[in-house]
Amino acid sequence: MSKHGMKAIILVFVLVLAACGSQKPNELNWQVNDFTFVNQDEQPVGLSDLKGKVWLASFIFTNCTTVCPPMTANMSLIQRDLQEQGLQAQLVSFSVDPEVDKPQVLKEYAQKFGADFNNWNFLTGYSQQEIEEFAKESFKTPVQKTAASDQVTHGTSFFLVDQKGVIVKKYSGSVNTPYEEIVQDVKALLN
Repeated sequence: MSKHGMKAIILVFVLVLAACGSQKPNELNWQVNDFTFVNQDEQPVGLSDLKGKVWLASFIFTNCTTVCPPMTANMSLIQRDLQEQGLQAQLVSFSVDPEVDKPQVLKEYAQKFGADFNNWNFLTGYSQQEIEEFAKESFKTPVQKTAASDQVTHGTSFFLVDQKGVIVKKYSGSVNTPYEEIVQDVKALLN
């Protein structure tokens, strides 16, 4: 085989490998149930507003003393990375403590982490039972508030949702958050 023929084969192999690396994530295939909640500016935000967009979801609450501050800080870093790469994705943080987390409380909390509200909504405006059922049914993640504590038990994953409202992948949101992988997966969904 000639040198040029070998180079052509290597080039094709490299291109095939590169294409494999940018496959659209589709590990989970969980449909998000329809919703319309209220954001930090007291504006309605629902699944219909997110259709056609790629988004990353999390579950947090403002008086959390453990996992929520690092989760929100990690989401803020992801927001920055997405903006630096010019990727148009939405971020959505659902409060798991809606009785405490009124819109203004969420707004003040988000500002501590430098959240850019142009593409990051902090949602509330539902009952405790509604958010527990929504998290379980759509995101297959636990949310539970007990009368014995002001803390809420909840999952710490970030969820990647495609343009059709389908959850395609989840990641650790509190420790060892894979920033680069998330950005690459967002990019793959956008292409």
